[in-house]
Amino acid sequence: MTFGVSIEGSDISFPADSGEALLDAAERAGYTLPYSCRKGVCATCAGTLRQGIVQERSRRIEGPAEGVLFCQARAASDVVIAPKRIDRHDPSARTKTAAKVLRLSRPSADVALLHLRLPAGTRAKFKAGQYLRVMLPDGSTRHFSVASPPHESDGVQLHIRHVPGGAFSETVLATLQQGDILEVELPFGDFHLRHELDGDFVFVATGTGFAPFKSMIEDLIRRGNRRSVRLYWGGRRIEDLYLADLPQKWAARAPWFAFVPVLSEAGAAWQGRRGLVHRAVLEDFGSLADRQVYACGNPVMIRSARADFTLKGNLAEDRFFADPFVPSGGAA
Repeated sequence: MTFGVSIEGSDISFPADSGEALLDAAERAGYTLPYSCRKGVCATCAGTLRQGIVQERSRRIEGPAEGVLFCQARAASDVVIAPKRIDRHDPSARTKTAAKVLRLSRPSADVALLHLRLPAGTRAKFKAGQYLRVMLPDGSTRHFSVASPPHESDGVQLHIRHVPGGAFSETVLATLQQGDILEVELPFGDFHLRHELDGDFVFVATGTGFAPFKSMIEDLIRRGNRRSVRLYWGGRRIEDLYLADLPQKWAARAPWFAFVPVLSEAGAAWQGRRGLVHRAVLEDFGSLADRQVYACGNPVMIRSARADFTLKGNLAEDRFFADPFVPSGGAA
């Protein structure tokens, strides 16, 4: 069964199959809604259901209702929705291609850096912070942030953490050799810098959530950025900050950049900050009202950061941007 989806305050409408997420239906019709994880964790896609009925997982929602996750909500009637934003999608902006394994290295025991080279004449078009899909032989996909900056467009770098039982990190990655081919598609995601907004940047990462910030910061360096940027990178132990020397080099090169590593289970030798990474941000800023905050990594950190930054740090909800890393093969 097919239902009609209308966007409040516009002449935009499109069809949605009964089992199809509203986000997917919008993309199929040539439109893009804000999104990131597509698993109902980050709430980037959340909007308002003005009229009609949707099924959001096990929850039946009848409008009007706030905070509906359009990446999960399926129409159960004709609906009228009010997303945070809707844009016309450029079909040519997304590329599906065969990428060749150029190099695979391991800066720590449970993180791999995978460098892929695109075919001659093919360029990766993406915004710093966005992610790509890797297609697996069984038809499933895995999502990874692009860690290389947009100007290095003949290839991409991915930071991949080992996931016990992971179909990619244990099965595919373990057998990859230089010259092997992976099918990839990009770009995806709404996690990118809002240069049009005022305010300096605060970046908060855990684990391989560092990857999109590497892309953003190297892009800012190339752009000749002058805004203040402070990167907080959290882990349990120093080994979790698998490329800690890199942001230290950025800090020595760029006077507008500062790096704050934070460990929650550091040994006695650690001389840096301790505790939860998002709390270190609150310790340093009496107010975040004049900042843009970007958080990437553990979904628990992101939920805590969103709540504490808005309630205790005076950060406006629409100035918090997040990309939670949810295992592609796991439950949201």
